[in-house]
Amino acid sequence: MNVLLLVMIPFLGTSIGAACVFLFKNSINDSLQRMFTGFAAGVMVSASFFSLLLPALEQSADMGRLAFLPAAIGFGIGMVFLLALDMLVPHTHMDSSEEGLKSGLKRTTKLVLAVTLHNIPEGMAVGVVAAGWLYGNEAISYMGALALAVGIAIQNFPEGAIVSMPLMAEGEKKGKTFFYGVLSGAVEPLGALMVIFASSIFVPAMPYLLSFAAGAMIYVVVEELIPEMSEGKHSNIGTISFFLGFIIMMILDVSLG
Repeated sequence: MNVLLLVMIPFLGTSIGAACVFLFKNSINDSLQRMFTGFAAGVMVSASFFSLLLPALEQSADMGRLAFLPAAIGFGIGMVFLLALDMLVPHTHMDSSEEGLKSGLKRTTKLVLAVTLHNIPEGMAVGVVAAGWLYGNEAISYMGALALAVGIAIQNFPEGAIVSMPLMAEGEKKGKTFFYGVLSGAVEPLGALMVIFASSIFVPAMPYLLSFAAGAMIYVVVEELIPEMSEGKHSNIGTISFFLGFIIMMILDVSLG
């Protein structure tokens, strides 16, 4: 039950964010969307460092001066994995504008695919940390895993809204846009459970798995979130929100972990 709770918390964050369509009459304005995106980026960077890379380095400490090796290898593979997915899966790069949604697949499909792709590494991260706690890894506590799940749930709130609100502005019904937002987050618990089941085989490779998830998450931040929060007219809202998200996730991880 504890593991199931960890897995479902991030999905709940996405679903609550998608429910914003029932509270707002129109689309999210640019400033609010930048704030959401910057905050999500800050949480992901902080989670990648404090919840994933640091435990990976701690678990490799017995390698001495080569302790960085598992983290470096896993981080690189995670980045390459997301790069490959990014190239193979047709999607729009978190761009909810009309131009970004015109060509190729139907705009709803492309936007849902974009956020779904974004959510894959987050589900993997929760799954890896949950598996580390489940199999008795001393560097990972249940409260630390819970902090990561809560942090990702917090940053999933704007992601759910980023899917549902632009689609509502394009004329889709509220119920349908809410469904698309929830659907985009469904990959997280599925991905987390798959990683947990597979991790029992790869327990000795836990530092690689932790850093793999970190590399995948940082790829999303650099490829999707930072460009999104910085585009258009200059504004400091995204940058300030980034720092706020980073600090909140750091506090959660250090105080609970």
